[in-house]
Amino acid sequence: MKRDAINFETEKISVLFRKLLIPTLLGTVSISAVTAIDGIFVGHGVGADGVGAINFVVPVYQIIAGIGLMIGAGCSVVSSIHLSRQNTKVARLNITQAILVTSVFTVLLCALMWLFPYRTARILGASDTLMPQVVDYLLWILPSYLFEVWILIGLFVIRLDGSPRYAMWCNIVPALVNVIFDWLFIFPLGMGVKGAAIATSICHVVGGLMALSYLLFKANTLPLIRLKLSRKSLMLTARNIGYQCKVGSSTLFGELTLAVLIFVGNLTFMEYLGDAGVGAFGVACYYTPFFFMVGNSIAQSAQPIISYNYGISRWKEIKEARKLLFMTSLVIGMIVALLFIAIPDKLVGLFVDVDGRAGQIAVNGFPYFAVGIVFFILNVAIIGYYQSVEQIKKATLFVFLRGCILLIPSFILLPRLLHVEGIWLAMPMAEFTTTVLIMLSFFCLYLAKRNG
Repeated sequence: MKRDAINFETEKISVLFRKLLIPTLLGTVSISAVTAIDGIFVGHGVGADGVGAINFVVPVYQIIAGIGLMIGAGCSVVSSIHLSRQNTKVARLNITQAILVTSVFTVLLCALMWLFPYRTARILGASDTLMPQVVDYLLWILPSYLFEVWILIGLFVIRLDGSPRYAMWCNIVPALVNVIFDWLFIFPLGMGVKGAAIATSICHVVGGLMALSYLLFKANTLPLIRLKLSRKSLMLTARNIGYQCKVGSSTLFGELTLAVLIFVGNLTFMEYLGDAGVGAFGVACYYTPFFFMVGNSIAQSAQPIISYNYGISRWKEIKEARKLLFMTSLVIGMIVALLFIAIPDKLVGLFVDVDGRAGQIAVNGFPYFAVGIVFFILNVAIIGYYQSVEQIKKATLFVFLRGCILLIPSFILLPRLLHVEGIWLAMPMAEFTTTVLIMLSFFCLYLAKRNG
């Protein structure tokens, strides 16, 4: 089964992984760059309050992105298995159902928040001071989230269809568009956070149309297929979407982990340090999706390889791909963590004035925050591996551990023991503990196989 330059059937695992990883990593980092670019322009064009205001909206994006990634991961795993068994039409059917159902759900959810922006902002924890900017950003960003889910689902399918470079450009081109319009709307036109929202919306529209046009007109093996509207067809759609959600649920929970991290972190920093603390944490939160995307890109690069071989029970190839996933996650995680420890002032200075109160809080906190980066990236990648082999219960368990069961108590207890440093260490503590539990799980499985 040859698709462009990628052949999942005969090509070496290391070559396949490299071909998928490089464009996937560049593309997913570009997604993070879109958010970071907003932060850089807002930080210097509006100030730390603007950064803090946008940070209150980030959990909404994480929820929408989580839905898109859940369906994207689910339909990609299911479609990979169908392709390995030569069921191409069923694979196309699953992908089309995923795009359609997610689009309808996203429109309904965003419309509800758009109709009640002040109530939404209050639920997100916005202070009276930042409320006008939070509402401004919400009103202009929400309509573009439909196009964002097209990007998120489409990228999984485009890579599976054998076009990882096109998937990469679906991220890079919108990121470049965002840079141009961010500069235009924030500086020459002085539109503040509203300008940042409009620029990001344009970026989402461009990326979404690029992804959808590929699936409609350019796909090699997996173009969208016409759906029937009969009762039987609707029941089949519900069943398939339900299973995709089950397979991809840990990805949704992974995004919700980010939402919980940002939401609870905002409330904790507000309690201890006020708006300046939220601004400082906002800078860290512009980098956090980058950690997630790095881990997720490693998992997405291994996923079609692992799922394809899983569908035809080639366990040696699965083990090799898993090893590459682990080692790549460790190496990249260590490099990123060292940067945050070595040059926190430079990283903070991209967004806000390091001599301001928010800047000083961030510079002092980044080395503590950096301790968790290696474990964060490794956990995301390993959870992606569990998804690829349909071990949904394990994937979901570890996501809940890192996102709720361990993270929320860390935010409550560590600040009381270590003060401000404890807030920064909440994420590292939750991620480190999750990694230890994952390693214990692997060790117990190894012992069971050895003794069985």
